[in-house]
Amino acid sequence: MRKIVVGFICIIALWFLADRIGGLVMWQVNQHSRDMVSPTIRHLAHEADEDIILLGTSRCNGHYVPSIIRDSLKMSVFNGGVDGSHDIYAHYICLNLLLAHHSPKIICLELSDGDFRTEEDPFYSVSYFAPYFGRYPEADEVFTLSGKANLYRLSHLYRYNAKAISNITGLVKRRWDQAENGYLPIDRPTHFPDSLLPHRPVVRIDSCKCAYIEKFIQRCQEQNIQLVFTISPYYTLVDSTHYDILKDLANRHHVPVFDYHSSGLFHDHPEYFHDEQHLWDRSARIYSTFFAKDLKQLCY
Repeated sequence: MRKIVVGFICIIALWFLADRIGGLVMWQVNQHSRDMVSPTIRHLAHEADEDIILLGTSRCNGHYVPSIIRDSLKMSVFNGGVDGSHDIYAHYICLNLLLAHHSPKIICLELSDGDFRTEEDPFYSVSYFAPYFGRYPEADEVFTLSGKANLYRLSHLYRYNAKAISNITGLVKRRWDQAENGYLPIDRPTHFPDSLLPHRPVVRIDSCKCAYIEKFIQRCQEQNIQLVFTISPYYTLVDSTHYDILKDLANRHHVPVFDYHSSGLFHDHPEYFHDEQHLWDRSARIYSTFFAKDLKQLCY
């Protein structure tokens, strides 16, 4: 019996040691990877010092050209859109990684109805940020809310589960090197969208997501940061009330909203769209000029 207990303890000790060493190795991989997601998060967490920071998902990452906005507003710009980050929980983590060391003058948050719509698994993209668990208390509350915090405490190696292959591949395939201050151009599609279809309706509102939108606003206001909500073009149709929940939250806290979706920007130009959700590089540059002009009018 004693041998069994000793053997079991040895197995646990070896597992613990392997897990901690594996976690340290993957941290180094994560911090040196040149895929798209890791360098963006790394820049927000450690390096960002720009005047204007753009946050959001792939629609942020592929729609806002920093050099165009920089030249218009005469401010430094970083596009911190994280591909696949999905909704406000991920954006809130990004914000807290950033604010731990830098308070920009302006934060532009690209939003969608996914930021307030009820979904089956609203926390799936939280795991992208798991390598930073335990380093930023304000961000850690999202991991706790998601129910994953104890898993990340138990296993340091498990924190890299979501992006391990991407991180390792990024040591060789340096996709980040093609980016311009975080902006990664989307190639011209071989086929443009055929017709304008109705956008997926919002059936139920997630009150917890709405609360985190307000927490995002409050964190920016505590740091005297000008926050702007943006909804860049989709090639889909929505009515004028589609984003009312988001706009009501913004108006309550005096946050300007630039809604280019409801207004139908570029709906007469299907050739501007890579797909229903994304602009490709040439049209992103046209859109960035529109956006920079509106942002300049707001700020000056």
